[in-house]
Amino acid sequence: MKDKRSGMPEIAAAVLASFLLVLSSASCGGRTARPGGGAALQIKGSDTMVNLGQAWAEAFNKLHPEINVAVTGGGSGTGIAAIFNGTCDIAESSRALEEKELQQAKAAGFVLRETIVGLDGIVVVVHPSNPVSSLTMDELREIFMGNVKRWSVFGGEDRPIVLLSREVNSGTHIFFKEHVLRRGKSKGPEEFAPGALMMPSSYAIAEETALNENAVGYYGLGYMSPRQKVLAIARDEGSPAVLPTIDSVRSNAYPISRPLYFFTRGEPAGAVKQLLEFALSPEGQAIVRATDFVPVK
Repeated sequence: MKDKRSGMPEIAAAVLASFLLVLSSASCGGRTARPGGGAALQIKGSDTMVNLGQAWAEAFNKLHPEINVAVTGGGSGTGIAAIFNGTCDIAESSRALEEKELQQAKAAGFVLRETIVGLDGIVVVVHPSNPVSSLTMDELREIFMGNVKRWSVFGGEDRPIVLLSREVNSGTHIFFKEHVLRRGKSKGPEEFAPGALMMPSSYAIAEETALNENAVGYYGLGYMSPRQKVLAIARDEGSPAVLPTIDSVRSNAYPISRPLYFFTRGEPAGAVKQLLEFALSPEGQAIVRATDFVPVK
């Protein structure tokens, strides 16, 4: 039998209606229904945090098998954009919200709620053969702005400095620019050198510095590996150079430290609240430490 209005068989029309209903639900807040019931959560954002987010998701799913959690990276800006357009439930971010983002959310009729779920140190790395072992914050600034171009200036070999940076959508890129290049200011004329190579991920920076004797790059504490040499950083010429560790980041002795965030639309509820509470629980914070970040609790 056919639907007289459309010429479509009634069964087919019913199936289509059901499909559209599910599609509509999936586009609202990034939360979908799982086959057989339960919830599905979408987490998007910071590449620095993606491994941490996946570790949380796996442990959380063992406690709540009825809730599926999907975690993808792409950069902090990608996660924040996904919160705005409703394609994720939680944005992972390695940077704070910008004032314009807060205003955009307000204009759209919702509040972006931030929760600090961990701490991180930005690690500066070079090839293991590089004899340079420490730099000051001002020396880092001069290097990444392209004002100093050879390692010999810092006691290294007379080789060119190859700059590696995260791409502009990365929270790590933004934090490093504001904290190092702009000396803690969110606005300013200081920018990375035009010749800096913009790398798509922290992993890409790790791989390049492991292979390129002239390279210098930066990434989150969780990516440290024996394949790269980690530099100690001093706040200024009169301060001690400090290596990034869990203790030095927590105590703020290491100069390039930052919070790690979850952003949600308004107060989290339901499965989103459960996941956030898990991330801040003793078990969740143990995962933070196990993935080489710094617990907040």
